[in-house]
Amino acid sequence: MSFQAYLDNIQAKTGKTAEDFKILAEVKGFIINGEISEMVKATQITNWLKEEFGLGHGHAMAIYAYFKGKRE
Repeated sequence: MSFQAYLDNIQAKTGKTAEDFKILAEVKGFIINGEISEMVKATQITNWLKEEFGLGHGHAMAIYAYFKGKRE
């Protein structure tokens, strides 16, 4: 599955784009000035995505990768 397919599936499941999740992560304090805070671990973000939005591990990691700058 391509990276874009992961993002498309996430949007179909949640109604949210990767950018929507980035905004929500900023509100939670995970992202500051467009970058993941040095105090935040990947597990904190993936656990949040799994618990709050029902994402599986692979999909949560795709959003984390998006936060880190992956686009393809």
